[in-house]
Amino acid sequence: MYLEHISEPADLRELSYEQLDDVAGEIRDFIVAAVADTGGHLGSNLGAVELTLALHRVFDSPLDAVLWDTGHQAYVHKIVTGRQAQFEELRQAGGLSGYPSREESSHDYIENSHASTVLSYAYGMCVARDAGTDPHRHIVAVLGDGSMTGGMAYEALNNIGHGGRNVIMVLNDNGRSYAPTVSNLSANTQGQDPQANHPSLPDRMTDRLSHALTDIRLNPVYVRRQRRLEEFLQSLPVVGHQAGSAMDAFKAGVREFLQPPSFFEALGVRYVGPFNGHNVEELEHALHNAIELSDEGPILVHVLTQKGRGYSPAEDDDEKHLHDAPVFDPATGPPKAVATGYTQAFAESIVKAAENDDRLVAITAAMPGPTGLLPFQERFPDRFFDVGIAEQHAVTAAAGMAMGGLHPVVAIYSTFLNRAWDQVVYDVALHRLPVIFCLDRAGVTGPDGASHHGVYDMALLAKVPGMRVLAPSSAQELAQMLHDATSLVNEGPIAIRYPRGAARQVDEHQVGAGLRARRVRTGSDGCIIAIGRMLEVAENAADALAADGCDVTVWDARCCAPLDPEMIADAAGHPHVVTIEDGIRAGGIGMTITDEVCALDATTPVSVLGLPTQFIAHDPKPANIHARAGLDVDGVVAAMRSR
Repeated sequence: MYLEHISEPADLRELSYEQLDDVAGEIRDFIVAAVADTGGHLGSNLGAVELTLALHRVFDSPLDAVLWDTGHQAYVHKIVTGRQAQFEELRQAGGLSGYPSREESSHDYIENSHASTVLSYAYGMCVARDAGTDPHRHIVAVLGDGSMTGGMAYEALNNIGHGGRNVIMVLNDNGRSYAPTVSNLSANTQGQDPQANHPSLPDRMTDRLSHALTDIRLNPVYVRRQRRLEEFLQSLPVVGHQAGSAMDAFKAGVREFLQPPSFFEALGVRYVGPFNGHNVEELEHALHNAIELSDEGPILVHVLTQKGRGYSPAEDDDEKHLHDAPVFDPATGPPKAVATGYTQAFAESIVKAAENDDRLVAITAAMPGPTGLLPFQERFPDRFFDVGIAEQHAVTAAAGMAMGGLHPVVAIYSTFLNRAWDQVVYDVALHRLPVIFCLDRAGVTGPDGASHHGVYDMALLAKVPGMRVLAPSSAQELAQMLHDATSLVNEGPIAIRYPRGAARQVDEHQVGAGLRARRVRTGSDGCIIAIGRMLEVAENAADALAADGCDVTVWDARCCAPLDPEMIADAAGHPHVVTIEDGIRAGGIGMTITDEVCALDATTPVSVLGLPTQFIAHDPKPANIHARAGLDVDGVVAAMRSR
């Protein structure tokens, strides 16, 4: 066993390549066992083992900054930087984060869990290094799992190339993000026609030429001679300019024929590859040469890896190669992922809605499975659009579709909608377009931590002119809201936000309609207004209060913006009002309720319960986070009795 003796990257440099093969196998077994116990990201880390070993043998972290995008592929990095023992509490309360964490290790620089940002970080760090304020020697940006489908990556790439910043970029191309990567830049064949694994003779010859050209262009001696030749041609009298241009055209033609990703070089970034991402020796050779070449400007090293490598259940998972997994038996692998709870309710409802409205289309940003759109894709393939990790584009594309007479449904995680805020406001709402936003994972989500809690959507969206914001308290409410939204959307955009996990099941008499609130029970001693999933807490709190002789009214707000005037008027008639929501308290729906209640009766006290304005750490049990914030039965009872 070699792994138990690795506590820092330097320990890897003493090993032979044969020993490294054994280490790679041990790491894969370790990751499978760890994720089986706690849940987490599996496939992407299994595919990044050899790449991570090569990076940490060539570069000297933390003197060299190794930056990960996306951060969920950094488990191997954590293992070889001294955090093996902490994997027993991966994604548990107070335990190891599922992403890089500056609090955990000096080897982690960016807590990067939202894709496509690393090149911007790298550009900024290079500027600081060149200004003498950043001590890092080499800045290495590792992109992967579809992060090159995000527009921000291209914005940064343009700046890096234009500025000639000597960033070393490693493109970990596994052909996928969560689902298969939506990009023409991916050279990986995963998920493509199996015949692609048996290329024709001309294709094999082209591949050999391409690799030969890569070997030549990675050789610093060749690069220096090339520069001298170019300078010589340019210096020739009379014909120098034409000779230099001819050389450039020849090189461009060869690149275009043999290396389609010459796109990078058009932006001023040297491109080399692709390389076998599971061959440590080949990777080390490429990375060492990249260091030498980086003195002349930015360089991108293209690496091909297999997501889920070495674990057959992941390799055989056609949908996502076990991108993420719940707790499971490592001997058999996790069961096939299926939508559950609110996500399943959405999946069923959007198919029904599309059967009744042929203008309805669905858009997602690389998350067809997690958002419940796979049944829709199968039923209506021509009306389904996965745009990759590109939320801004998804929203404005939806605006364009709406302008053209379609009724787009944008299915996206609440936390990822933050990335498209400008587009929601000015491309959709300003034009009063018929776009429906279905926001999964709203509120506290649990083990993924601060970056994935969807706590801002209500406070933000409720302030957008013309936006209607709905929050279902059950699976049946979600179905009703989506049904109603297909007609209400003609008057402008609608957002429906719902949480991760199990959904309450209720009968038809416990479902509201339209934009109206629903009174759940009536009492005279106080009023509780609950938002979405918090209705169950409110009802249980009302039972506890009733047992102590305090009868309260309970409202399911249903529509957070605009608020139902009947609900507000009723609340203003009670001696005390308590609001509870699974979103930030400051500027949230409870604050708006307070304003509207007090506008009718300034003497009515309102207690607002919500989440604090702070980053909330990961905890696999959202109920624990709610309890710490007072969003549980005890918290509601205490708030009602505080009057």
